[in-house]
Amino acid sequence: MIHLHRREVVFGLAGVALAHTMLGRVGMALAADKIKPGPSSALIVVDVQNCFLPGGSLAVKDGDQVIPVINRIAKEFENVVMTQDWHTVHHTSFASSHEGKKPFEVIKLAYGNQVLWPDHCVQGTEGAHIAKDINIPQASLIIRKGYHNDVDSYSAFLEADKETRTGLAGYLKERKIDTVFVTGLATDFCVAWTALDARNAGLNVYVVEDACRGIDINGSVGKAWEDMAKAGVKKIQSSDLA
Repeated sequence: MIHLHRREVVFGLAGVALAHTMLGRVGMALAADKIKPGPSSALIVVDVQNCFLPGGSLAVKDGDQVIPVINRIAKEFENVVMTQDWHTVHHTSFASSHEGKKPFEVIKLAYGNQVLWPDHCVQGTEGAHIAKDINIPQASLIIRKGYHNDVDSYSAFLEADKETRTGLAGYLKERKIDTVFVTGLATDFCVAWTALDARNAGLNVYVVEDACRGIDINGSVGKAWEDMAKAGVKKIQSSDLA
């Protein structure tokens, strides 16, 4: 038979209570480290369209893997904006629009360097549709971009000439949104340009890394993350969201 002195029992119970208190504090600290989107936050879902998914004309490797992540985190946002590439048939960004040029070559246009792409996201085509498995019924706005024939448009805020605005900055300001979380395709182009222009618009910006995938032309993904970090964009994972 085991005999315990009253003092041992008291100290033992005190230890258990202290352990529970410490664990509770740790739990609170961990919860405090999570980022909780509020009414002044918006999720931006960039170009999750059929052309950028496996089998599409400009497929991003593992592009379809962002869909369940985006659907899951979108449930935490009351404000959601989606973007959609919406090109003309003979858009200037298409290699097919420039005789003798091939996809992924770079040419100089009036507004600067332009990567030439395979034809993609042509207005009204199946490839331009937002992926059918995206499930965000509360999305309140779709920004279509790239529909001006003579200028490309990666960013959700500005076209590639850095002058033509989409109206998104004004929309967010009207709704008193000061923080955006950027997701989608592709990390090194439309996601990065959106994040950088959001910072230039004075917004707090997070990019959710596991909710993005990149094309990576000659190290362009690494360069994009460097540029975003220098601009004050914060890189997080979906697990960082409360």
